[in-house]
Amino acid sequence: MRAYGREVSALAARLDPRPPEAASLADLRAHLADGATAPASLQQRIGAIRTFYRWLVREGVLGESPADRLATPRVKRPLPRVLEVDEATKVVEAPWGAEEGRASDGWREVRNLAILEVMYGGGLRVSELAALDVPDVDLDGGVVRVRSGKGRKSRVVPLGTVATDAVRAWLAEGRIVEGALFRNVQGGRLTTRGLYDIVRAAGARNDLAGVHPHALRHSFATHLLAGGADIRDIQEMLGHASLSTTQRYTKVELDQLRQVHRKAHPRARRARGAAESER
Repeated sequence: MRAYGREVSALAARLDPRPPEAASLADLRAHLADGATAPASLQQRIGAIRTFYRWLVREGVLGESPADRLATPRVKRPLPRVLEVDEATKVVEAPWGAEEGRASDGWREVRNLAILEVMYGGGLRVSELAALDVPDVDLDGGVVRVRSGKGRKSRVVPLGTVATDAVRAWLAEGRIVEGALFRNVQGGRLTTRGLYDIVRAAGARNDLAGVHPHALRHSFATHLLAGGADIRDIQEMLGHASLSTTQRYTKVELDQLRQVHRKAHPRARRARGAAESER
């Protein structure tokens, strides 16, 4: 909403003293030529302008929207960052890294272990994790109820034994009995920014760059797929509205299989050796 507001305000300032409803297609194109022009950024900017002008049409201010004739750039979606199974294990089991003789971080250590286990064990989005309340985790049933998923859709996601045990240990600390499941030092709900910092630190301490909450979510899906889970079940657990979003993980797994094939198959090794000798 803030991004859309900024874009419409910038357009209004450019058109001033003319009102936005007086803008032509050429005016909109000239506005978009200034500022961020990377495909993803441009796509978001065009989306904001289109939404605004369609609203003007609905309100009867305009008969048609000039923004509907704007061409939307194609955005190449990069493959998600995925951790290997042993890398994910290091991050969630030892977020402090391979430090010898270290002092325990007390309740924070117990909380962070629970956060990482639930994030990787359930494939939750960072916003969903931040919104969890104590009753949302059914420890006896081994599930977590996501009430505030994307698009305001709720779902139930199974958790593994390790994740439920980690949450039990966190609740046993006695710092919370109701309300927000994960809290900061001041006792308030832990923010998405705080969760990002916890995950990044866990990755960095294990010499893994670029580890973030979504990387754990991607790893959750990819590891399930590699283990034989049905893609429709993964879609349900991730809360994806479209199967095409989930199918990105089949591409990730295929790339990993290609790498394994090149390393292990005798014909692939032979072809690689011939190529290297030519160089």
